[in-house]
Amino acid sequence: MELMIKAGGIYNIALVIFHLLFWRIFNWQEDLRSLTFLNRAIMPVLNISLTLVFVIFSYISLVHAGELLSTSLGHSLLVLMAIFWFARAVEQVVFFKLKHRASWAFLAFFLLGGVLYAVPAIHVLNSALK
Repeated sequence: MELMIKAGGIYNIALVIFHLLFWRIFNWQEDLRSLTFLNRAIMPVLNISLTLVFVIFSYISLVHAGELLSTSLGHSLLVLMAIFWFARAVEQVVFFKLKHRASWAFLAFFLLGGVLYAVPAIHVLNSALK
């Protein structure tokens, strides 16, 4: 289970890198100009904040995998990280639809994130119930 959590840490690092590249990938310097000042500011702020969440998820997963499996706070964090990724998968369907292969790929990717944390969470909860 610890290996799966550490894989979750690497998964989140990949998302840190992806989100740091948003400015270039999505040509934000140009595209965001068409938005109002408030919306132009909100987009990068949300992206930077979300990137920090991924850094935190990565750190917790890579450095504290054992505690995630052995403490009640760790169990809560595993469940919450799984919920985060499953919610993101639902958002993919709601906001991006599933009209393109890329949307399907992102849906699968976000479901993978949920599984990386849900399986250890379920394992820990099942062990506690025995």
